[in-house]
Amino acid sequence: MTEAPSAAVRLNAPGGLEPEAILGSLAAHTLPGAERTDSEERTHTRLVHGPRGRRAITVRFDEAGLELTAHAADEAELPALAELVRTWFDLDADLGPVREWLRRDELLGPLLSIRPGLRVIGTTDRFQTAVTTVLGQQVSLAAGRTFAGRLIAAFGSDGPQGLRSFPEPASLVEADAEELRSAVGLTASRARTVQALASAWLEADGAPTRTELLAVPGVGPWTVDYLAVRYGDRDGFTPGDLVLRKALGGITAREAEARSEPWRPYRAYALMHLWTHTAYTKGAKPAI
Repeated sequence: MTEAPSAAVRLNAPGGLEPEAILGSLAAHTLPGAERTDSEERTHTRLVHGPRGRRAITVRFDEAGLELTAHAADEAELPALAELVRTWFDLDADLGPVREWLRRDELLGPLLSIRPGLRVIGTTDRFQTAVTTVLGQQVSLAAGRTFAGRLIAAFGSDGPQGLRSFPEPASLVEADAEELRSAVGLTASRARTVQALASAWLEADGAPTRTELLAVPGVGPWTVDYLAVRYGDRDGFTPGDLVLRKALGGITAREAEARSEPWRPYRAYALMHLWTHTAYTKGAKPAI
């Protein structure tokens, strides 16, 4: 059967984009089997939920925006997929006020000069982001990706472009607990957290609230703070994050919270600049 032709659209980012920073972050979090990041080609490919089912999309970045290609999709699907991608990469944000506010800070000012088009990377799948965040708690990014890849291999399903989809909440709730633990290589407590999170997702009929997430055994403040940033809170902040605290001179979480107060209401942008400078660009050490 001949595959339907691809549809493509150009999405500009008023105020510019930072391809190196975006690709560095995406590469650090790319899930084996479910996503592909090519830093040389400046592309990232993954599956998303479109108006007519799962679609494989590829985004190619440049300094002014990106080119979105929807594989085996028609033109009628492009508006919804384009909106998804615009939200994912924060393309509609007016960076003028952000720059004006944060450049007053002695630490952030030079970073904004280096990467004036840096935006907050969101998500196309809140459940996937929540589960992979839990899998990455207290381990390296590489270990978290390995766990996620095993989860996808064991409980995901085949999709277009040779990619596998992330497991749905119901499939993780219904999985045998020991099978889940052994297939992914998790501790029993971490496996229970994954299943409890999936159960909370079903009960909430979508992304749980902050309070509901904190009620999940094994989910703490760092996780919900991080998810708030990825879910679109532009004042979201992760004071307990080790990479952030390192970027701020090795201070405590309480000190990091106090240090961030002058950055409101744009703390998520400050966080992205500090993460990027510390972990996701050339010369930076990989996050641990």
